[in-house]
Amino acid sequence: MSRPIRIRVSGSRQRYAVLAAGALVATMAVAPATGTAVASPVNDVASSTSTVDTSRALVQLSAEPLATYARTRPAPGKKIDFSSSAVRSYRALLAKARNDYKTWLRKNVPGARVSGEFDISLNAVSVQLNGASLAQVSATPMVRTAQYEGVYYPTADLPDPDLSLINAVSAWSHGGGSATAGEGVKVAIVDSGIDQTHPCFSGADYPSVVPKGDTKYTNNKVIVARVFNNKVNQNGFDAKAVGDHGTHVAGTVACNYHTPATVNGAAIPYGISGVAPRALLGNYNVFPGTVDNARSEDILNALEAAYTDKMDVANMSLGGGSHGIQDLLTIAVDNLDRANMVVAVSAGNEGPGAFTIGSPGMAERALTAGASSVGHFVGAPVTVDAGTPDPKTYGAASGDFSTVAVDVTAPLAVVKAGTALSTACTRLSALPTGSIALVNRGTCSFSTKVRNAQSAGAAAVLVVNNVAGDPTAMAQDGTPNQPTIPAYMLSNTDGAALSKHDGVDTTIGADKVYKQTLNSNIMAGFSSQGPVDVSLRVKPDVVAPGVNVLSSIPGTCDGGCFAFFSGTSMASPHLAGSAAVVRQQHPDWSAAQVRSAIVNTADQGALKDFALAEPTNEVLVVGAGLENLDAAVQAQVSLDPVSVAFGGVPSGSGQTRTQTVTVTNLSKSTATFSFTVSDQPMGVTYSVSPVTLDLARGESATVTVTARADVSAHSLIADEDR
Repeated sequence: MSRPIRIRVSGSRQRYAVLAAGALVATMAVAPATGTAVASPVNDVASSTSTVDTSRALVQLSAEPLATYARTRPAPGKKIDFSSSAVRSYRALLAKARNDYKTWLRKNVPGARVSGEFDISLNAVSVQLNGASLAQVSATPMVRTAQYEGVYYPTADLPDPDLSLINAVSAWSHGGGSATAGEGVKVAIVDSGIDQTHPCFSGADYPSVVPKGDTKYTNNKVIVARVFNNKVNQNGFDAKAVGDHGTHVAGTVACNYHTPATVNGAAIPYGISGVAPRALLGNYNVFPGTVDNARSEDILNALEAAYTDKMDVANMSLGGGSHGIQDLLTIAVDNLDRANMVVAVSAGNEGPGAFTIGSPGMAERALTAGASSVGHFVGAPVTVDAGTPDPKTYGAASGDFSTVAVDVTAPLAVVKAGTALSTACTRLSALPTGSIALVNRGTCSFSTKVRNAQSAGAAAVLVVNNVAGDPTAMAQDGTPNQPTIPAYMLSNTDGAALSKHDGVDTTIGADKVYKQTLNSNIMAGFSSQGPVDVSLRVKPDVVAPGVNVLSSIPGTCDGGCFAFFSGTSMASPHLAGSAAVVRQQHPDWSAAQVRSAIVNTADQGALKDFALAEPTNEVLVVGAGLENLDAAVQAQVSLDPVSVAFGGVPSGSGQTRTQTVTVTNLSKSTATFSFTVSDQPMGVTYSVSPVTLDLARGESATVTVTARADVSAHSLIADEDR
C-alpha cells in the first residue's frame, strides 16, 4: 500500500494526538493489498452484496437542508432548534419547494411517484420511478442531482475482554465509573431491531420515560422503537427484533453492566457490559421481519427520525455499494455530523484489498470502524492420539451448526485437493463412513462445506481457519436443507497440527468451555480497506474489536441469549458506545470533536496483520490505530478533519497540493501546540505551517499541510509494494 505520513501534534506539557494523513501518491490508483484472501466473517461468502435498486431514486433538490443552511444550522455542540421561528419558516419554504417539484413531476413524468420527503440531513425526496429514468426525474432546475437508491445489508455477519482492549473501564473512571458510563446519552441503532426483553436492556433501574414509536417494544432503556421499510404495510412488519444482528450490536453499545451470560452451555466467567452501559437506546429497524436489505430512503428516514428524536449518536452496522464522491447517503451522514449527531459506521467486510470501503462508511465525517480480534471463544475439546503417552487436545469453536451431545470418537479424514487441504466447496469423493472430515475455510459458505462432507459420509466436520488467530463461531448461510451433522472451527495453527493425523481416531468432546487466548488485536482479513474511491480519503478511521465479539441476541434462553459474532458490524458499535461515553463526559463537545477524540488518540503499533500476526501500522488498513477510550475522554485537542488526503497525482507532474486542518484546544487552559511531519516518503515532501500555535481554552485555528511531488516521482505505490 502507499506509505502514509503522520502529523504529530504536541503541546507544551504532553503529546496530545496523532493525525494520520493519506499519502500523496505519484500514480492515479493504489495497488491492492497482497495476502491470503479470506471469506466473510459470518458464512465465508461476502456478507454485503453491493447493489442498487433501479426502480427507486433519491432526488436532491437545490436548496440546503436544515443541517447546513446558514440560518438553521446549529451552533457547535448544539442541535437544530425545531421550535425556532427561523427553522419553522425555512422548513415551510423547503416543503413548498418539494411540493413544487411534486407538481412538476406529476406533469412531466406522470408515472413517477414521490414516496418520501427529507429536510434535515438532505433536502430531497425519494421517488418510485415506475420506468422513468434518472434524467427524466431530474430535468428541472429544482434538482441538484438524482441517484438510484442503494441497497444496504448488515455487515455481519473481564469486564469484557473487548472492553479491556479499548481501555473502556479506565475511561469510565473519569466520569463516575460503571454506574454513570454513557448515562443520559441516546444512541440510535439503525439495524434489525432490539429485543427489549433481554436482560442486557432491562429498564428496571432507569428513570421513567415517555417512549416513542411502537411502544410494545420499548421500556425505560430502549426508549424508541420504529420501523422503516417500503414493504412494511403489505407484509405487516413492525419494529420487533426478529433477526439477531441489531440486538447483538445494541448489546455492544449499551448492555447493562455485568449481565450474566452462557453460550452453548458454557458459563462465561465475567459479566457482559456494553461500552456505554448506562446509555439509552433507540430501535430504528430497517431490516424488519425477514427483510435482509434496506434502501437508501429507509436508512435516510431512520436517520432523520433518530435526529428528530434527539438521539446523540447513531450506529449503522451496514453497508452497500457507493455512488462515488457525491453519494447522497454519505452526504446525509456528513450533514448530520455537522448538525451534531455522531454517526458510527462499519467499514465493510469486503477485505482484504484496497478500495473496498462501501457506503456509507466512505463518508468523510462518518466514524468508520475497521475490525480486529478479541482473544476468546467457546469451544469443544478435540483430542487425537488419546491412547498414547502424548495425546494432543485442541479447542474447536462452536457456532450455528449442531454440536455433539456425547463424546464422539471416529477416524480423522483429512480432505485434500492435490497437496493442499480442500475447501470442500464442490462435491467430495466418498469419505470413510462416520469419519470426522477436516477441511479448509474459504471460497464458499460454511453450510456448503458441511453439506458436501455430510453427503460424502462424514459424521462431523472440523473447518480450519485460514487466517491467524482464534477459530470463530460459524454461521449457517440460510439456504434450505441445512446440513445436520456437527461442525466446528479450529485455528489455523491447530488445524495444521491436526492435519498430520489422517486416519487416526479423534475425539470431539461434548463439554464446551470458555477459552481466553493471547490472540487479540489481530486485524480481521475481511475488514475493508481504504482509500475511498475518487478522493483517496483515509478509511477506516480507527479500529475496534470485531472478531469473536460476545454480545446479546434475541431469544428465550434462560437468563438471556448470547453469541459470538464477527464483522465490522461488531466493531462499529464499540465506536458508537465510545462516542456515548465521550459525550457524557464532555457534553459541550461537537460531534466533530467527539470523533477526533476517538480517532486521534488511538494506539499506534497495537495491531497485527491477519496473515502472519506481525505488527502493522498501514494507515489504509488500520486508520489511526486501535481505539483507546481512556485516552479519548482525556483528549486535549481536536482536529477537523481527522485525516487528510491529497488524491491521485499524475506521475511526473510535480504538483503541489494543500489541505487545511482546524485545530481546537479542548484543554482547560491556554496551550502551545507544535506540528511535525514524520515518515517522509521518497519523491514527495510534506510540510505543515505554522509549526506552532498558541491557543486559549476553546480557541481554534487552522494549519496548512502541503505536499510537493518531485517531477521525477513516479510509480510510487508499485515501487513500494514490490
